[in-house]
Amino acid sequence: MFKNRNIIIDNGDTEAFKEARAHALDILETAISSVDPYRLVKEYIQKDNFFRDIIDNYNNIYLLGFGKASVAMARAAFDLLRDKIREGIVITNNPTNYLDSNSIKTYVGTHPLPSEKNLQNTEKALEMLQKCDKSDLLLVLISGGGSSLLCKPRIDLKDLRIVTDLLLKSGADIRELNTVRKHLSFVKGGQLVKQTKATIVSLILSDIVGDPIEFIASGPTAPDSTTYSDAKYVLRKYSIWNKVPESVRATIDRGIKGSLPETPKEDDPVFERVHNVIIGNNELACKKAAETADKLGYETRVLNTRLTGEARNVGEDLAYYATIIPCENRKIALITGGETTVTVKGEGKGGRNQELVLAAARKIEKENIVFSSIATDGIDGNSDAAGAIADGNTIQRAKKKGLKPEAYLDNNDSYNFFKNLDDLLITGPTGTNVMDIQLILIF
Repeated sequence: MFKNRNIIIDNGDTEAFKEARAHALDILETAISSVDPYRLVKEYIQKDNFFRDIIDNYNNIYLLGFGKASVAMARAAFDLLRDKIREGIVITNNPTNYLDSNSIKTYVGTHPLPSEKNLQNTEKALEMLQKCDKSDLLLVLISGGGSSLLCKPRIDLKDLRIVTDLLLKSGADIRELNTVRKHLSFVKGGQLVKQTKATIVSLILSDIVGDPIEFIASGPTAPDSTTYSDAKYVLRKYSIWNKVPESVRATIDRGIKGSLPETPKEDDPVFERVHNVIIGNNELACKKAAETADKLGYETRVLNTRLTGEARNVGEDLAYYATIIPCENRKIALITGGETTVTVKGEGKGGRNQELVLAAARKIEKENIVFSSIATDGIDGNSDAAGAIADGNTIQRAKKKGLKPEAYLDNNDSYNFFKNLDDLLITGPTGTNVMDIQLILIF
């Protein structure tokens, strides 16, 4: 999985660091493999009574997948249900991964900012949904990235890109971001359900802390608890209400006044024919990481699978905690999961995982600790890295190269800091997405 595995291991200055770095990569790899979307969908369809009992009661099965894991999810469904699938559409952001089938078409869009391609792909999906009737089953496969890839905005695409970019850089978390996106869309926040008469089963790979179905990919098949007023509050909270395009403010204000329909709520009868199921999440990945660490001889503790907050602060806090744990000739593995945020103030390159590790590296200097953080989708921020790894000698190595950690951190340039040290975690797109995992090995 790690394309630069040998380099990462060899960067350990001692045999103990080399071994711990190798263990870290092994643990992270098995964690990410445990949430393989193909396997999760296949296991659910094979084991769940719902599919065994009702598939034969429908004339046709239609399939719609969107998100970073959509191709693998669709391939699993196709392998099991190919004779019953009448038509399917998959929308992905990975041009190198597609489903080769006569009945299911794969379209490529962009992420994290939507493009004209995304709109065109979504229109094709909606045309397919119009073909479904009450005697059909619509299988919806949802994963992280779906908010961008399934896109039919109430405003101009250019304006949607502007407000999305502002929110991404503001430090807003994914729930807040999707609260706004739902109210600028015709398909998010449960509105996709109203585009078809079919019974809907949504299999969902969660990329949000706590697995809130209404926020994963902006909850296209789930009731929405948020309102236009909530969307306005988010934009005001981050002081960008007056920075977003006029069309954004006008749409939200019209919604608050009742001139536009609210997103459908839990009491809407339309959801009586919808079944939403979480099939994989961060907790599952962290559990697998713990099992692997145990086998490698570590005393393992899963501290948290709902980690949030500013990345640099979280990194410093986790590193401090690691330094005060008495080892007493024990090897300890600390595991956390979740999704932090970065308030971008500099002009550098990187992502929340790299910034988290950079902040931690300063706190573990001269300690027998290896600290890593990775985005399970293989893409961290605006970089081609999945994350980064550091150890007790990282800061000394940086100083020898003339690198100043504080300057890189202040410029949000964690990518170039770790690139200079060859300590970026490079995987490429993994095909799954269940947020981030932090792994700290103490020895």
